[in-house]
Amino acid sequence: GQIGDAGVLCASTDVRFLVEDTQKLSAIFHGHVGALESGRITLGDKLSARVDAGRRQSTVTNHSATHLLHAALRTVLGEHVSQKGSLVTPERTRFDFSHFQAVTAEQLQRIEEMVNSEIRRNAEAEVHHMDMQEALDFGAMALFGEKYGERVRVLRMGDFSTELCGGTHVHRTGDIGVFNIVSEGGIASGVRRIEAVTGSGALTYLQDLEDAVAQAAAALN
Repeated sequence: GQIGDAGVLCASTDVRFLVEDTQKLSAIFHGHVGALESGRITLGDKLSARVDAGRRQSTVTNHSATHLLHAALRTVLGEHVSQKGSLVTPERTRFDFSHFQAVTAEQLQRIEEMVNSEIRRNAEAEVHHMDMQEALDFGAMALFGEKYGERVRVLRMGDFSTELCGGTHVHRTGDIGVFNIVSEGGIASGVRRIEAVTGSGALTYLQDLEDAVAQAAAALN
């Protein structure tokens, strides 16, 4: 569910290609989607790539928080919880999961507190490459119906979360900063959705809440 990087491809000449998205093509090639701002690109040209570092970092913190959220959901709601879809952007994370009823306010609070507790523990985000059976023996959780190769990439954050994942992540859980759940609701029969923010996005969210409370207090004198 993690969106691709954005940035620019350029050359020593006046070539400048703005990359709005990157996509894996045929599971082999990296495609760059965007627009040629200046110059001309021909077959064989060598270009330098510069990733939008701020955008990537925001995406990274949201992605790593999604793994912690998944583990917290299974701890609080039960091991029947499994991922049904996700979208990770610089602005937020959106996580769809199997569950038979609405998540209560008390449960949401426990889940949020659990994720923030893991962030404060500042565990290392370890990446391991191993065979599929080794990964399962290692304790990695695989998504049902997902296709995996013989060699897989395993992300482990402390003793709290171990999953198969090919995306980019923080070095330590403390890099996430803070985690806030913004909304929870049903999107289909037996499928719920949580949206959350992290890092600077979470601070902006909290500041907006404070402004709303201040405005309400002023209106009510």
